[in-house]
Amino acid sequence: MPRVTPFIESAPCIKKLDRPILTSEDMPFDSNLVFNAGVTKFNGKYIMVFRNDYGTNPEQFLRERCIPFTSVDVAISDNGIDGWKVRPLHLLDSEKTKAETARELRRFYDPRIAVIDGKPYITMACDARHGIYGAIAEIDDNFEKINVISMSVPNNRNMVLFPEKIGGYYYRLERPMAMFGEDNGCYDVWCSRSRDLRFWGDSKVVLDQRQVPFANDKIGPAAPPIKCENGWLATFHAVDIDPTRGKNGWEPHWDCRYFAGIMILDLEDPTKIIGMYKKPLLAPDRPYETDEGFRQNVIFPGALILEDDGEVKIYYGGADTVECLATAQVDDLIKLCLEG
Repeated sequence: MPRVTPFIESAPCIKKLDRPILTSEDMPFDSNLVFNAGVTKFNGKYIMVFRNDYGTNPEQFLRERCIPFTSVDVAISDNGIDGWKVRPLHLLDSEKTKAETARELRRFYDPRIAVIDGKPYITMACDARHGIYGAIAEIDDNFEKINVISMSVPNNRNMVLFPEKIGGYYYRLERPMAMFGEDNGCYDVWCSRSRDLRFWGDSKVVLDQRQVPFANDKIGPAAPPIKCENGWLATFHAVDIDPTRGKNGWEPHWDCRYFAGIMILDLEDPTKIIGMYKKPLLAPDRPYETDEGFRQNVIFPGALILEDDGEVKIYYGGADTVECLATAQVDDLIKLCLEG
């Protein structure tokens, strides 16, 4: 199914590349879908940690409703745009994860990267027998050895870490999935803090789905925030649903459209919103986001990189199938948020 109506475009300041920057065809191993990556600039290189789904195809998925196997993998580039070199060995793999945890933990996916005090950390979602956990892991400087140091209770996901301590605390944005809220399932952006990255609390709601004009369903964090003079520039994902949208990708019915939104949070208290753009920052408006792939009309940002010249690289998954890149000037993004 192609573009859904009403058609909505990305913000005017956004420049998208005319093609994805990483796809399953670039993989040295079994791969069907490559998307939802975390990216950081580290030791002079751009490091991408991405989700790779494999072991199925559209016909088999529709026939058997089989969940793909998932690995978490690493690619490195000199410029953050092209020339990505994918490592042949998985950082994590669902088959190994299930074997090592007696099937309690089934797979890690949707990685995000934050470098805090010069040390990289990765947050991920984790499917398990008892629900979906949010995981925090430390990783070595070569991005080869990973160690999970904190797991949430079910059901919590979309965790992203702030790249520095605030008032002596680590902070994270997250999306708990409340089952008994007044909206019969509240999916909002929350913020928690920790002294040691392991034990988290002082949790507060940051952004309610009802505050987002272009969402009629769930919202949640997207990329780890970046620091600017006005505050923490933070993206979020937002979903609108229309039951009349029929088959849309691999599934027999997919009625969701995912956008990316943007807001500025207070530097000293990131639970406070300073400003928010009331329209989508990124909307699915390219053929590889709307006409092709596993779940069409899906945008999901996983990384923001602020360059020295003020350019912001925005890495995002497209159609749950490919990894993409857009750019904008940081001053333009701030202006969007402050002017609404």
